[in-house]
Amino acid sequence: MLVASACSAKGAAEHPKDGSVDPPAGAAATQAPSDALAPFYTQKIAWTPCKDNFQCGRLDVPLDYANPGGERIKISLVRLPATGTDRVGSILLNPGGPGGSGIEYARAAKTVLSPAVLSRFDTVGFDPRGVGESSPVRCLSGAQLDKFIGLDGTPDNPAEVAALAKGAKEFAEGCEAKSAKLLPHVGTADAARDMDVLRAALGDKGLTYLGKSYGTYLGAVYADLFPKKVRALVLDGAIDPSLPPVPDINAAQARGFEVAFRSFLDDCFKESSCPFSSRNTEMALTQLSNLLQAADQHPLRNNTGDGRKIDESWTTLGIVTALYDKRSWPVLRAALGQAFRGDGTTLLKLADILVDRHQDGTYSNQTEANMAVNCLDHPYPHKISAYEDAARAAQKESPHFGAYVMWGSLPCEYWPVKPTGVNKPLKAAGSPPIVVVGTQRDPATPYEWAKSLASELSSGVLLSYDGDGHTAYRTGSTCIDEAVDRYLISLTPPSKGTLCPKVT
Repeated sequence: MLVASACSAKGAAEHPKDGSVDPPAGAAATQAPSDALAPFYTQKIAWTPCKDNFQCGRLDVPLDYANPGGERIKISLVRLPATGTDRVGSILLNPGGPGGSGIEYARAAKTVLSPAVLSRFDTVGFDPRGVGESSPVRCLSGAQLDKFIGLDGTPDNPAEVAALAKGAKEFAEGCEAKSAKLLPHVGTADAARDMDVLRAALGDKGLTYLGKSYGTYLGAVYADLFPKKVRALVLDGAIDPSLPPVPDINAAQARGFEVAFRSFLDDCFKESSCPFSSRNTEMALTQLSNLLQAADQHPLRNNTGDGRKIDESWTTLGIVTALYDKRSWPVLRAALGQAFRGDGTTLLKLADILVDRHQDGTYSNQTEANMAVNCLDHPYPHKISAYEDAARAAQKESPHFGAYVMWGSLPCEYWPVKPTGVNKPLKAAGSPPIVVVGTQRDPATPYEWAKSLASELSSGVLLSYDGDGHTAYRTGSTCIDEAVDRYLISLTPPSKGTLCPKVT
C-alpha cells in the first residue's frame, strides 16, 4: 500500500502457459541490494493454473535477511493476468490486518480493482510471511481462540484483570510453543523486503501497490527501505507509523469507532427498522451502554448451537465488525434489534467474520498473525498498570469501545521475542509521489492518521473522502476511484487538497 515508467507492453495472451516461468527480467529490475541476495532477486516463478483464470506460484525468501544463506521459506502467490493488451506491469495487493490474506483479497480482484486497472496490470496477491499459506504462525486451537476472544475485555475488578492477563500470557506462550522459529522474523520490515524480491521476480523495475489499513504501513515501510524502487503506491485507510499502539493508536481507533457509531445512529434514525427506542443520539447511546453492561452480566442467547457465551466482548466485536463498512449497517440494525430482545446470534456471526472463524470452529491464522506482527513491530508497555491507566483514559473518550480496544494488545506484554520495530515517521526520501487516501469518518484508521502519514512522507499526497466506513477506493465514490486509477495508470497524482464529496 508505491518510479519507473511503464515496463512491458505484453498482453494477457502472451503470459506463460501451464507450468512455465516468466521470461528473465531486465538487469534494473533484478539488481539485488547485496550479492548474497542475488539468487533470490533473479529467481523465476513457476506459475500454474489454479481456478478462475488465476495462476499460482511460490517465491523463495530468506527466513532471516541477516543470514541469506541460511534457511529459506516460501511466500505463496496468486496472479490474475491483465485483461488488456496495453499492459503496464504488476500491481501487488495487501488488504490489511496484519494477518489478512493477500491471496484471498486478490481472488476478489474484480471488486477490489477497477476494470481499467485490471486491464493494464497483472493483479498479484501474496500472503505475507507468517500469514495464511506463507509459513503461518500458529498459537492456539480453535477452542482456545474462542476462550481467548471471549475473555472479559473490559475488566471491572482485580480478578477480571488477572483472568485477562492469564489469557494473554497463555496466548503468548502458545505462540512460542508452536512458532518459536518464526516469531523473530515476521515483522513488517521483513515482509517489505519480501515484496522487493517479488517485484524483481515479476520483472517490474518499480513497485505498483495498493495497500489498505495495515497494508498502508507495509507500503510505507517498503517505500522507506526502497524509495528508488517505487513506481506508484496507494495507501488507503492509513496508519500513522510515528504513534505507539498503547496508548495512542488504540485510543485513536477507539475514538474512531465511537464516531462511526454515532454516524450509524444518524443513518439508523431515518429508517423505520431502527431498533432504538429513542431517536435522540444520547438516549440511544445510553441504550447501547445498557446492552453492553447487560451482556457483561448475563450473556445473550446463542442460537448457533456452538455453546459460546455471547458476552460483552463478543457483542462489542460484532458491533465493531459492522462499523467497518456502511453497507453492513442494515445488518447491524437487525442485529441490535435482536440483541435488545436478548438474542446475540447475528452479532456473533458478524464477530466471526472479523476474526475469520469458520462454522466448524476452526480459525484462519489471522488473529495469531496479527498479534505476532504487531508485537514485533512496536514496543509495548511491560507493566499491566500501564494498560489499566490507558484503558481508563480511553474509556473517557470512547465509553463504548475505549477499554475494549486498549486491552486487546495485552499479549504483547508477555511476548517471547523483543520488538525490532520502532515508532517513527517514515519519510521515503527520494520516492516519487505516494497517494495516501483518508476517509473522514473511518472507524478503524482515523482520518487524522492519513493526514499525518501524507505529511510525514517526503512525497506524500493526501486524497480525502467525505465518507463513512473503513477505506475509500472501490467502496462507492467515483471521485476516489477515478483519482486512484489515474495515478496508478498514468502516474498523475491528485491535486493537493483534493476532497471527494460524500456519496448519497
